[in-house]
Amino acid sequence: MNHNIAQTLPDIAKAYPLRTGLICKAGKGYRSWTFKEMNNTADWFANRLTERGVKRGDRVMIMVKPSLEFITLTFALFKIGAIIILIDPGMGYRNLLQCIGQVKPEVFIGIARAHLFKLVFPGPFRTVRISVCVGSAFALFGPSLTSEKAARSSSYGTPFPTAEMQADDLAAILFTTGSTGPPKGVRYEHSVFQAQLKLIRDYYRIGPDDIDQPAFPLFALFSTGLGACSVIPEMNAAKPAEVNPAKFIETINTNRVTYSFGSPAIWNVVSRYCIEQGLTLPSVKKILMAGAPVPGALLARTVAILPDDAEIHTPYGATESLPIASITAREILADTWKETRKGKGVCVGKPLPSITIKIIAIADRAIPKWDDSLLLAEYETGEIVVKGPVVTRGYDNNDRENRLAKIAQGDETWHRMGDLGYVDGKGRVWFCGRKGHRVITPASTMYTICCEAVFNEHPAVFRSALVGIGPAGSQVPVLIVQLHDKNMRQETLVAELLEIALHNELTRSIENFLVHPDFPVDIRHNAKIFREKLALWAARKLAAKGSSSEEQA
Repeated sequence: MNHNIAQTLPDIAKAYPLRTGLICKAGKGYRSWTFKEMNNTADWFANRLTERGVKRGDRVMIMVKPSLEFITLTFALFKIGAIIILIDPGMGYRNLLQCIGQVKPEVFIGIARAHLFKLVFPGPFRTVRISVCVGSAFALFGPSLTSEKAARSSSYGTPFPTAEMQADDLAAILFTTGSTGPPKGVRYEHSVFQAQLKLIRDYYRIGPDDIDQPAFPLFALFSTGLGACSVIPEMNAAKPAEVNPAKFIETINTNRVTYSFGSPAIWNVVSRYCIEQGLTLPSVKKILMAGAPVPGALLARTVAILPDDAEIHTPYGATESLPIASITAREILADTWKETRKGKGVCVGKPLPSITIKIIAIADRAIPKWDDSLLLAEYETGEIVVKGPVVTRGYDNNDRENRLAKIAQGDETWHRMGDLGYVDGKGRVWFCGRKGHRVITPASTMYTICCEAVFNEHPAVFRSALVGIGPAGSQVPVLIVQLHDKNMRQETLVAELLEIALHNELTRSIENFLVHPDFPVDIRHNAKIFREKLALWAARKLAAKGSSSEEQA
């Protein structure tokens, strides 16, 4: 059996040759391509890349915008048997250069702007032996590959044989967001992609009758593999919170999109705009909202703009293992959200089929081998660990992180999510915060998501972040808030937050409150808060305040 994930495209093209597989911006308007045209384009790219020396096992870094080229080049490289490297360009050039140097690419495929970046910072690219430009570059970087050239070529439509791959052959290296430390390259085998496709198809029931508008470019690849049409929205994928809601909604309604995958940051903007303008999304039957905890208020707003039979799912997972659990907006709003507001954590649902999730005692050390003595009972908060077919087995060229994140159990691998939580009496998983973000005071351990929920109830608070100042074991908890209205009188607010803290046993020890103008967040979803950066900022603020008090004394 050929486990190559690339085979899904020719199979779909054979089953639905004339069905539209992709719609995206081209020039001043939008264009569409059938699955047959997409597969023909992928074959043409695969033939041209092979002629240029790209071969099975090569590490190929792609820096191409969401487009026909991005999707078909990815499938072309899978067909060849190459290993694809995908890195979010919005992570900042320092992190980007570090990631490139870590994975040691042998082939570089990018737009002209990416090639300029390569010229300015040549060091991490020293392993590259083949460079390919995509799109117009006025021949500055040699002959370029484009879908237009493919369609005009006499060899367009010449089949390219899909390489035979084993289940455990490496298919891609995808990088984490770096929201809790340096980004890490996650090794994706072909079997992991196959397992993800199966879960998305069977659990979320997505298939050839659907039309997707993916706000995260990688999801367009899954849609193609499932035979669903993808509508690429006109937006900067690296800045989802800055989406133009009018354009996002227009393409949904024009193309009768049936489902969409995107971060809470996107749907926060889109749902507010719809409510303000009196708009609805009548064709949308399903939304997958993921990347960070989703507030109940956002779910309620989004439900209000969808048809009565539509559903919102909030999948839980990480780059290393996705998806592993899920829950619907209906269950959250009817049952779990009231508990979240009290500081019980965020319910992320039950494990998905074929996925096993357990809670183990919190440890900051490596755990080489699985032992049942690690397990905690129901409602006990500890580390969330997972095993199953979508769980990746390691990071690339990063032995230290592999030791800290993986636990061996025979031929299986448990992944330590880096998240803290518990399992309730119904088998549902509740998320309480990142392990690295917990605040350990002399009296107790405080969990970010639980404590923050208490203060998020204040009508002036947009979001909050609990951080600890000082060494673990003697940390001082500090609550930082970002406001809806930056002009609000802070003296009044701090007094009200202190009053809230005193009335909840989880937050009673918090005496320091700060207001931050705009929280730093991750680049992929614009929703995960960089609490490490806020902790440094808070430490400086408190130190300055202490110095000022001493001078006055």
